[in-house]
Amino acid sequence: MRGLTHRAVDRAAGLPAGSTSYYARTRAALLELAIKRMVELDQSDIDPAAKDIAEVLASTVHAAITVGRSRMLARYEFALEATRRPELRAAYDSGGLEIRELCVALLGAAGSTNPQRHARVLLNWLDGSIFDALAGTGSTNPPDKEELAEGARAVLNGLGIPSAQ
Repeated sequence: MRGLTHRAVDRAAGLPAGSTSYYARTRAALLELAIKRMVELDQSDIDPAAKDIAEVLASTVHAAITVGRSRMLARYEFALEATRRPELRAAYDSGGLEIRELCVALLGAAGSTNPQRHARVLLNWLDGSIFDALAGTGSTNPPDKEELAEGARAVLNGLGIPSAQ
């Protein structure tokens, strides 16, 4: 986390020194922008028009543990940093709330009788599956899309939500 500085961002983006500080005057502002960008990328990874919710969830988790691995590890770093820096807590929570609201809408459209509660359960499964595959004991043998789809169907069935819309 200490490596995320204005200078490092300028260098990585191939920009002249000082360019990043035009958009984010402080390090806290830079970290907030990074959080917002991660949320934008997360939202663009989700296809809300897909017919099979379990397949959407499986694809989302699989992308997070494969091509999105670096982003997810960065998210864990941000989560830990937000516990130490109250000024980041609001930005981190705001991003998480956007994803939660998307999940609530998806479950509501699928016929959930309690989308708020069901979203919490489902997001806990998502978060746990991703963490286990990246940093937990499951990291030596991460699940494939098929296994993730089976897990998503089990959770959805337990909530009384049909997988396919």
